[in-house]
Amino acid sequence: MGEDGRLRAVVALAQAMAAAHTPREFWRAAALGARAGLDGSFAALSVWERDHGRLKVLVNAGDRAVGEEEFPDSETYPVYQFPEITEFLHEQWAGGGEPDAWVETAADPVPTGRVTGLRRRGRGCCVVAPIVLHGRAWGELYVARPPEEKPFSRADADFATVLAAVVAAGIAQAERLEEVRKLAFTDPLTGLANRRAVDTRLDEAIERYRADGSVVSLMVCDLNGLKRVNDTHGHAVGDRLLERFGSVLSRCGAMLPGALAARLGGDEFCLLTVGPTADEVVAVAEELCVRAAELELGEGVACGVASTGDPIGPLRSARRLFRLADAAQYQAKADRSTKPVVAGRDGTVIRLADAPPGARDRRRFRDAPTAGPRPAEPDAPGEGHAPGPGEERPPEPGEGHAPGPGEERPPEPGEERPPEPGEGRRPEPGEGRRS
Repeated sequence: MGEDGRLRAVVALAQAMAAAHTPREFWRAAALGARAGLDGSFAALSVWERDHGRLKVLVNAGDRAVGEEEFPDSETYPVYQFPEITEFLHEQWAGGGEPDAWVETAADPVPTGRVTGLRRRGRGCCVVAPIVLHGRAWGELYVARPPEEKPFSRADADFATVLAAVVAAGIAQAERLEEVRKLAFTDPLTGLANRRAVDTRLDEAIERYRADGSVVSLMVCDLNGLKRVNDTHGHAVGDRLLERFGSVLSRCGAMLPGALAARLGGDEFCLLTVGPTADEVVAVAEELCVRAAELELGEGVACGVASTGDPIGPLRSARRLFRLADAAQYQAKADRSTKPVVAGRDGTVIRLADAPPGARDRRRFRDAPTAGPRPAEPDAPGEGHAPGPGEERPPEPGEGHAPGPGEERPPEPGEERPPEPGEGRRPEPGEGRRS
């Protein structure tokens, strides 16, 4: 390959890595780009796991041998079998030199670990280039050719060093982007996911529910007593209470595979799952309530659950599932319940969630409040359209049923509405604080 060809290979490698959206896509792009640039048949990217003293293969790309997986879970090699990666760091780079690639062939008289591997997998030669990141050995780039092909030359090894440097630059950029992503989707106080992450994941979960019927469940929690702790002991102690509850939520969420634990803001948290049954999620919610009640200085947690595995009616948007879980939490807090309230298993939750915006001064998660009247949401039954011919008019709030025990009577025309709990008073210092 001439100089122009190698320049094009470098550009193609950089562009392919930049276009990757996931770590696996990045690893594959790096390996395939190096394989193409060096006219190889196979390439692998490995990382040096210093704490375990081993090289872990991230990707095998190209003509794989029997037993080789593209993304192996447990293909590792003790570093002592491949000492070159550490020797280069301590003997050469420390003196101001540059990491150089080297070539090994199956015909080499000394059966090193790589030579043995070439023979076992039916390959003729390989070129190995250390990947250096932030002045330290990060891993290695490995490219191989079959026995019938011409062995790699010294010029090939030099070019492999260039390609490894390009890969290192791509890794550094990917790490920076990952750090930005963490900042954008992580709550800084608790280390849990934040509201933005929940929005994104919930939209994806609802799409999966529509595609294959996967059960999607959302647990919304409100930590009780935070205002009292802030007022009595100070916000630093309140922050520690939030952190401790975040740890409890994370621990309980680990009981549900793939669960996303998040802090929505202030004293509100949530747990989002895709796959586990509604009963499994409710069982974890019950465990969470028990553990939260044991937190020092806390007063337990109000917990609401909404799941597509329960009879909650049609789910036309992610917003409705959130509104149901929020309404269940609201009911749990109003009842001072020590157990979770579950939408679809409590007759009041769905009615509360589906009440028109003007019927109750309900806070809404996904829509910011506006100065004027809030528009009706199209996913609530009967809202957003006029009844057609022969279509029944949806009942007004409170119409068609007598108020149950403890349920408020809707005001008559011209009658003033009694204030909601906490309405019309000035918030206490520190109340509703967002960390």
